[in-house]
Amino acid sequence: MKLTAVIAGASIPSVAYANIGVNWKFPNAPKTALKDVTFPISMANAKHEAGYFFAQQFKINGATKIAYTGLQPRPDKNGQSIVRAVFSSFEAGTTTTHPNCRDKADGGPGVSCTLEIPGDYANTFDLTIEYVSGTTWRGTLTDTVTGKSDEIGIWTMPVKTGNIQAKYSGFVEYFPWNRNLKPGPDCSKSVKTEATFYDPKSKTGGAGVLDKPYDYGHCNKQANFKQTKVRGGYTVNYGIN
Repeated sequence: MKLTAVIAGASIPSVAYANIGVNWKFPNAPKTALKDVTFPISMANAKHEAGYFFAQQFKINGATKIAYTGLQPRPDKNGQSIVRAVFSSFEAGTTTTHPNCRDKADGGPGVSCTLEIPGDYANTFDLTIEYVSGTTWRGTLTDTVTGKSDEIGIWTMPVKTGNIQAKYSGFVEYFPWNRNLKPGPDCSKSVKTEATFYDPKSKTGGAGVLDKPYDYGHCNKQANFKQTKVRGGYTVNYGIN
């Protein structure tokens, strides 16, 4: 996924076919920015199949490219539902020695870390990015119902990078569409999904807020997009089939 366009003051996918944008911010963040941020996401009514990515992007001061974390539904395995978590940096020069991580992010510079675990889709999952030391960051997945926490990965940014900026944006993407960017996807065949994005939180930045999610991109206003305000966030619905 290439992340270059600027809409509503935040970077979102321009070449890849993202479907929904959701901006977030910490109104009372310190001037030194954030040393941690947690993004709660629920996939309670998403199909248990590969295809969708529910992501939150973030930018580290001094970096030229973004990073992101998020959840992906997966097919059930051995009678259990499977949750996939992602934690990636697109910054050239990012390094890692973590077993869940590999060099390259979507085929370009950076590092990508992934974790697959059995998980109940009815539960909300916290995706936490936290400062370790130097320019090193950790991504963690926590089931907010069971309390079980798993490390997605750890990577180290190049020198002269700082803390996490206090606002950015997330997205919903159906990534199978990216395999054939031209002539573009058939919007009438968009797959139904649902996810809930909750307000972000931070030990260093206090309470964060989400702006209202919005429909955009190739299938804008063609794929039954709906956003519903819920306590502490927004539920988004998308797709026809």
